[in-house]
Amino acid sequence: MTRPYDHRTPVLIVGGGITGLSTALFLARQGVRPTLVERHPSTALLPQARAFNPRSMEIYRALGLEGEIRGRTSMSADLPEMIGADTLTGRERFRIDLLAHVRPPATVSPTDWQMIDQDELERIVRAAAERGGADVRFGAELVSFAADADGVTAVVRDLGGDDEYQVRADYLVAADGHRAGVRNRLGIGADGPGVLFHAVHFVFDADLTAALRGRRFLLAYLDRPAMGTALVPTREFGRWSLGVPYRPETGESPDDFSEQRCAELARAAVGDPDLDLTLVPPVPGWPQLVSSSAIGGWVAHRYRAGRVFFAGDAAHVVPPSGSYGANTGIADAHNLAWKLAAVVKGRAGDPLLDTYDDERRPVAQVTLETAMRHLHDRHEGTGEDVTAIDDLTMTFGYRYDSAAVLTETPTPDGPVEDPRRPSGRPGLRAPHVWLDRAGTRLSTIDLFTGAFTVLIGPDGEEWATAARTAAASLDVELDVHHIGAKLHDVEDRLPDAYGITRTGATLVRPDGFVAWRAADLPQRPEHDIQRALTHLLAQDARHD
Repeated sequence: MTRPYDHRTPVLIVGGGITGLSTALFLARQGVRPTLVERHPSTALLPQARAFNPRSMEIYRALGLEGEIRGRTSMSADLPEMIGADTLTGRERFRIDLLAHVRPPATVSPTDWQMIDQDELERIVRAAAERGGADVRFGAELVSFAADADGVTAVVRDLGGDDEYQVRADYLVAADGHRAGVRNRLGIGADGPGVLFHAVHFVFDADLTAALRGRRFLLAYLDRPAMGTALVPTREFGRWSLGVPYRPETGESPDDFSEQRCAELARAAVGDPDLDLTLVPPVPGWPQLVSSSAIGGWVAHRYRAGRVFFAGDAAHVVPPSGSYGANTGIADAHNLAWKLAAVVKGRAGDPLLDTYDDERRPVAQVTLETAMRHLHDRHEGTGEDVTAIDDLTMTFGYRYDSAAVLTETPTPDGPVEDPRRPSGRPGLRAPHVWLDRAGTRLSTIDLFTGAFTVLIGPDGEEWATAARTAAASLDVELDVHHIGAKLHDVEDRLPDAYGITRTGATLVRPDGFVAWRAADLPQRPEHDIQRALTHLLAQDARHD
């Protein structure tokens, strides 16, 4: 007799890091109640990422979380510099104000970078996901899973009581980190440079006032004791984290790094052989003083295997240069969640889910290439090298090319566009334009809260009825905003930014990317917008 399922869920998420928790949050806001399992007993204990880019903040802002996130700003917000030097006391190769270099102008985004420790952000996102109805289970480990044509059956172990139970899900999202357990079980490999180097990490207390010489840095790339050394201030004043490369190919291992050797490495990095320091656990009560990591980069061969999807580090790993890792995972989750929700609700056909791979994997490949350049330039380059990459374009300007976008001809060259000169083309992030609603300032970005959105030019009021009629006939959630009615384009930028006339309209996807536009008002606007939605959602492929 077949054992009955102990739990049913539309989407099972494996992994409770920032990507998995964001997936749970975005699905919950779409009205889909996912279940998340994470083998660790709580969210992260260590800061991990610290810099979250303005695109990630736009996503959280649209969900009403920006204020709470800004309220937990890390101390690193007051440490603006990044330096490259021989040692902390030695000759500098470069010193730059990192945030000033990557900060977007007010014409590009309504928000900015946020310096918040990842563990703090994860707690905020987890709480928001649970408030929205997500079933988040920490201390629960995926034991096994089997996918079939109709869904996924998983066995989960409750690590608190060591009990096992079965979960039946329509879909599984593997956000289980760089070890990619689910992806590897399915035999799906990855391409890329692979492991670039190994590093040991430890934390020490020391007074570095003399070595700092008044500098207040977020990150220091040092050439000693070995090229690739990185020194980072922690949340506690006078406490530092040091990462030093080691060479397993010569027989070295993390076990070789005693407290005495680590102290010598720290003195060499600072450039003070007599420095008084004490090694401390990274977290109070942590049993190990020294940890290790492999720095590398790769992108999975594919992001989908039937009913299983890969996101975040399970899909791509990039070197920790440029603050791309966690931010790319958040964007993965944002892209995938609305598509899963549309299919789960019966509003879209299965081919829509294929566009997740079509859109996000090319972005990961470009991101990996850029992170590799950053890694080289920060460890070996000058100030000119370090600031040569246009991070604003990497953050806002990547373009999607898939069946979930009604592309226009001619197709633009290259995978990115300069967001300082937006075109509003389908496949690109919908541009930011300041609006006014009854005296309240808001951005077009604030309108993209999880549904399809139609933005209508000042003289295109006929679009409003046409859009609502089309949405009702297709059972599609659609927000309609007539710019010039209750919303006013305070700088008169919207037509130019979106590439439409005053009678045109733009259709924006739930993830804030332009899906389709009409430069002006056609004879049958209802027909045009209905045809666009039917195509974008692959509704002809639905199984009713």
